Amino acid sequence: MCDNRDKKLRPSPKDFVDNFAIAMPWTEKLRLLFRNTVIKIRKFQNCCGHPGEPGC
Repeated sequence: MCDNRDKKLRPSPKDFVDNFAIAMPWTEKLRLLFRNTVIKIRKFQNCCGHPGEPGC
C-alpha cells in the first residue's frame, strides 16, 4: 500500500492483490480501480491517496 507518500516507492504486487480481497461488489472494485489509476496518472504519483482501495 502507499502508506509512506514521501518516498517514491512502487506498491508491491501483493498489496495490489490484497486491495482486491476486500469485500465489495466487483463493479465497485472496478470503479475504484479506474478512479484511483486516473488520480495517480493525473498527479504523476505512485499513490492516489486512498490506501487500501483497489488501484492504490
